[in-house]
Amino acid sequence: MQSSAVDPAEQASAVPDFMSDPNAVLKDIDAQWRNTNPPDYTRTRKFYSETRQCNHQAGSLPELVENLVKNWEIEASFKTRLSDWRTIDPETFTFTVNDSEPCSAEHMLRVGTYNAIVSPCEYYDPNHSDFAASHKTFKRMMPAFAWEVLEVHSGPPVVSFKWRHWGEMKNDYVGRNSVGEKVTVKANGQLIDIQGVTVATLNSNFQVTGLKTYFDSNEMFRQIDPEGIAIRTSIEDKGEEFVAGVKGEA
Repeated sequence: MQSSAVDPAEQASAVPDFMSDPNAVLKDIDAQWRNTNPPDYTRTRKFYSETRQCNHQAGSLPELVENLVKNWEIEASFKTRLSDWRTIDPETFTFTVNDSEPCSAEHMLRVGTYNAIVSPCEYYDPNHSDFAASHKTFKRMMPAFAWEVLEVHSGPPVVSFKWRHWGEMKNDYVGRNSVGEKVTVKANGQLIDIQGVTVATLNSNFQVTGLKTYFDSNEMFRQIDPEGIAIRTSIEDKGEEFVAGVKGEA
């Protein structure tokens, strides 16, 4: 794990603000925001501070990478004009999950981060959920979904790092699965904790030109429904509900 720190004064001029401040892009008042104004991350940042596993030294590579990804997530989720995304090079950016085909920034802007990341399964299918519906599904279930860097293995310009994404299941999970059924899992109050590895390629301006992420998205659903007692509603059967054991895919 690399954790060497740079002098704070040198850091301020050496890297862009989106690497030194996790909330930098929230100050872009002239950007075009999805809900008119920048989102409020106060609850998520508080949850992160209280429950994180790592406390990276200011100016260390892990902290810089963590700040970059947090600002990228804000832009990908809430900035509706691609030219306002400062954390990436829109012309060259691609995003890949596991062995899937790379998607462009335009595609991510259209479908949303959840739909770009989560694979179709018995609990959820991006093909049955648009940008707004996907965010409603996951953000309603976990009002605070924090993210942190655990380890940085190389960098830059090619930065390899291990990460953790976690939150508490405060409300019911409600989504559409791969056969179009409505899937409901009652809130259990448990911690949902997933981990993965990402390889980010940066240009000379520290903007992301490529993200390759490796993780098992089904692990999240295994934690959401550990007993396999999800309620599945067949839309074709006019809302008739039945209870079935829905196991997460291996």
